[in-house]
Amino acid sequence: MESGGFLARCPEPCAAAADPDDGDARRGGWRAAFFLVVIGFLERIGFFGVQGNLILYLTGPMAMSTAAAATAANAWGGTVLVLTLAGGLAADSSGLGRYRAVLVASALYLLSLGMLTASSSSMAAQRATSPPSSSAGGAVVVVFYAALYLLALAQGFHTPCAEAFGADQFEREGDDDGGGGGDARRPASRSSYFNWYHFSISWGYVISTTLLSYVDENVGWTVGFAACWATLVLYLAVFLLGTGTYRRAERPAIDGAAAARRAWTARFFFFFSRNRKDAAEQLLEPQEEVVVVVDGHGDGGRGFFLVKLLPIWLSSIVFAVVVSQVSTLFTKQSSTMDRRVGGGGGLVLPSAGLQCLVSFTYIAVLPVYDRMVVPLARRLTGGGGGITMLQRIGAGMATACLAMAVAALVEARRLRVARDAGLVDRPGATVPMGVWWLVPQHVLVGVAEVLAVIGLEEFFYDQVAGELHSVGLAVSQGVMGVGSYASGALVAAIDWATAARSGGGESWFADDLNRAHLDYFYWLLAALAALEVAVFVYLAQRYDYKNKSKP
Repeated sequence: MESGGFLARCPEPCAAAADPDDGDARRGGWRAAFFLVVIGFLERIGFFGVQGNLILYLTGPMAMSTAAAATAANAWGGTVLVLTLAGGLAADSSGLGRYRAVLVASALYLLSLGMLTASSSSMAAQRATSPPSSSAGGAVVVVFYAALYLLALAQGFHTPCAEAFGADQFEREGDDDGGGGGDARRPASRSSYFNWYHFSISWGYVISTTLLSYVDENVGWTVGFAACWATLVLYLAVFLLGTGTYRRAERPAIDGAAAARRAWTARFFFFFSRNRKDAAEQLLEPQEEVVVVVDGHGDGGRGFFLVKLLPIWLSSIVFAVVVSQVSTLFTKQSSTMDRRVGGGGGLVLPSAGLQCLVSFTYIAVLPVYDRMVVPLARRLTGGGGGITMLQRIGAGMATACLAMAVAALVEARRLRVARDAGLVDRPGATVPMGVWWLVPQHVLVGVAEVLAVIGLEEFFYDQVAGELHSVGLAVSQGVMGVGSYASGALVAAIDWATAARSGGGESWFADDLNRAHLDYFYWLLAALAALEVAVFVYLAQRYDYKNKSKP
């Protein structure tokens, strides 16, 4: 990844990114991107105020079992990220555009969070008159799940479109992927924008997993959901405030069916023509490069860009499974441990509080990576980018493998402490082991995300055509969604298999975590992650970047 400096000054990038064809030289650049960075921060507060504590809400007020709650949370988390593809396609393949897609996201956020607040209030009233162990039911549950999946749809529009819209502020009309005859600083500024964007949303994540988690557990779920709703009101206000600064010139909508027909026609002529390269290129108009790309091997072959990127996408799924554990099983682990701050009887850290360590890792590592690691890599390799996007992703995957090994060792120790303290059959008791033992695995996942998640986003943004930038980001987010689905399916399958093997006894995911074996599950993920790294390295060595001038 080529970096333009994490702490890039605004005046030069703003001037470099201004669109000369826009009629207003003040549009675009850092001045406009700033508003997108701010709404990214606000959106993380509102969204993760729900997601960060979801498993605790499901096992608490909703009275679900641990395995059922983890499966439900993973299924919803997968839907959240898979729907980013729908949002990206809606923005890029229709007249909607990224600006209006963000407006749609804001409306859906306000509707869904309002419904969640109302359902939580009704749930509290229902709980006041029913036994604590009874499952929730009736219209309250219907409203809750409807709101939850509307929230997923809102995220589907926001995630690819807001971030891509910000990156678009560093493009010029007619440029593709930041290339062309523009100022060389614009791609560097765009790369720095991706770092700044994640730096900002990391602070939002910190606030949601500390302050809002504390409100949920100590004040009330209804107040917490209402605070999320208020944050998204501010999100909409800030986005509208920046309207006059945005470059909103959208590329023409994509006629996917027509492009596909032309692509197959090109393939026919390619196979039956003596001069394959010329035969294919003569059939392709510029806009059809959206669908068809050169495979880079010089033999004139053509293929759909998603087919070319599919192996990289598939080889990232296990990494996504690892990341999904932070908001599910890591949080459930912490709920059983000593969470007192300072060892006294004062402040107790919320169960989801350690999730903020992932964000703190972003905040600490991103400047170091951008200002020190990348320049050092440039000097060592003699290359302009220093570290390629695929190298960055691979390093993140290897770190995720290490995180799972550390998590397995820590969980094995937690189980020993619980047994030694005689807490095996006391699921509500606190294990005399500080929650700070979970810090290393959270930090390692954070480092893995800094490397792989941002790397995947920039890779898919860069390797698709300019008309599909939102789709490219959606595809990168989609792998995280599929990873959540895969995690939920894996948990359900192992829960069934291990319970059946023990004759209907305790599974690896028993409700009493002191009888469960999350350590075995973490070792399994570590082994799968190691295998994934090997496959990814093989694929990365054979991948040819679309833009040879880029890392």
